[in-house]
Amino acid sequence: MLDSRWFKTAGVAAAITLATATASYAAPAPATAAESAAAAVTLRYDGSRAAGWESAIAAGVASWNANVGNVKLVEAAPGTRAEIQIVATSGWPQATLGPVRPGGQARVELGSQAVAQGHDKTRIAAHELGHSLGLPDTKPGPCSQLMSGSSAGTSCANAVPNAAERSRVESAYARGLASLAPADGRVLVDAP
Repeated sequence: MLDSRWFKTAGVAAAITLATATASYAAPAPATAAESAAAAVTLRYDGSRAAGWESAIAAGVASWNANVGNVKLVEAAPGTRAEIQIVATSGWPQATLGPVRPGGQARVELGSQAVAQGHDKTRIAAHELGHSLGLPDTKPGPCSQLMSGSSAGTSCANAVPNAAERSRVESAYARGLASLAPADGRVLVDAP
């Protein structure tokens, strides 16, 4: 008789546990910040061939990561493939127009000619990364528009995308990988 009570108690406990587990799945809790971040599209960049631009690249990446939520730029581990190749050149800055997707390829050239003329390195890096994320130039434009590039003048050091630029990138990556069309592939040269 003791065994039958044990089985009955165990059976009731199992039923309660199953009911509780089922109820918790019936109405999922809202996503936490960590879960939302996990849903972001991750793009890797390789700046190993951009000597002298390390801090500008880091600041440009930090600006994008702080201002958009559904795409994140992370530095590629040495020897691994990166979607965004960043190189230093002696010409004008230029980049492949995206939006680049995981497994895709975009190239950013950080040109020293713009720096020699007085343009801010961090703004250049953030601007060129904006092209990789799918933003075209908005020239001429004010300093408040990151994508106005060199047309904002050499005194402009703004490296933060404005609301419209953030919205456009968020829209491009809105449904994660499913919404991404192939990158445009055009190279945008940012000479004045």
